[in-house]
Parts: sequence; C-alpha cells; structure tokens
Amino acid sequence: MSDLGKLKEAILNGDAKAARAITEEALAQKTDPQELVSQYLIPAMDEMGRKFETGDCFVPELLISARAMKVALGMIRPLLAARGSEPVGRVVIGTVKGDLHDIGKNLVASMLEGAGFEVIDLGVDVPPEKFAAEAQAKKAGIIALSALLTTTMPSMKTTIEELKKVGAREQVKVIIGGAPITQRYADEIGADGYSDNANGAVGLARKLVGPPA
Repeated sequence: MSDLGKLKEAILNGDAKAARAITEEALAQKTDPQELVSQYLIPAMDEMGRKFETGDCFVPELLISARAMKVALGMIRPLLAARGSEPVGRVVIGTVKGDLHDIGKNLVASMLEGAGFEVIDLGVDVPPEKFAAEAQAKKAGIIALSALLTTTMPSMKTTIEELKKVGAREQVKVIIGGAPITQRYADEIGADGYSDNANGAVGLARKLVGPPA
C-alpha cells in the first residue's frame, strides 16, 4: 500500500511529479478518490493557506503547491464525477471587465479547488452578463469577482446589478477581492463578502455555502 502521507507532503513541497506518481499508485490500488481529496489534498492546501496568513510562505510557494494539487486533482476529479460525487459548492470566478490581471484570481481559484469546490474560471476581462449567465447555467452558488485596478471596480457593482436584473441575485452569493478592494466597498455595492487573501476567500466561501447537507 502506498504511503498516502507522502501525497500531502508532495503538495506542501510543490512537487507535482511526486504528487502525480503517488496519486496514480493510490488509484491503481483502489484507494477511495474522495478519501484522497478530503484527507490529503484539502488538508495540504489548508496548511499552505495558514502558512501564507502567518507569513511562513508567500505567493510563489502557494502557486507551486496549488500546481501540484491540481495535478493530483486532475486525476481524481473524473472518478468523482463518474460516481456522482457532489463538490462542496460551485464557484464562478473571474477578473472583471476591463481588467487583465489574473495572478490573484488564479491563486484563489486553485485554493478553492483544493478545498473541494468546483471552480468555473472565466478568465479575465469578464463582462457582467457572462458572470450572470454562467452562474445560472452551471447552478453556481457563488460568484467570485477580482479587480486590481480602481477603474474597473465599478464593474463589480454592475455585475451585482445584472444578477438582480436576470432574477438570480437571491440564488448566488457574491464575494469580491483584489488590491484596491475593501470591506467598506463590498458593503457599499451589496456584495456578500470580501477577503484580502486567497485563504480568507476559501474560508468565506465555506461559510457562505454552509455545512454539507
């Protein structure tokens, strides 16, 4: 039997090659794919998030760990889908219209995936109409909006207005983040939450989807 503790270790170390090999071996030995996610992938990314918050690691390390996690998750996800396992929640994420910055958005998306969410990443320069349409089409419970430029912040408010316009605001929680964003701005535009870092965004998303049924 493979030493699954090494899977968590590989993710913490950002060793994508090891993460792939250990996951491959575990699946070949019929290890429950849900167990791999809940006992190794999620705890590893939670630990990296805590290290980030305490200043014991930085964005490059987080991104490298997230890459290793995604390699393992990429092998596991089809098996979970095949047996109908539901994700913790579904999140549509993107950088708002007019803004092409994606490092922060990519990090939050990876951390959410590592926490068991299904993430629909729309990329950058995303118009409000696309956020609303995708959230409805994918039955997402959360929309995560990112902006790095003060000039693009108003698009966050416009996206919330678009959700109201199409009658989807009550079904979707909106969380926002990015360098110029504040809790005050989130309150002003009627967002459901704000975080200034990726780990905080994961905690916020978990809170908003509530405990598993």
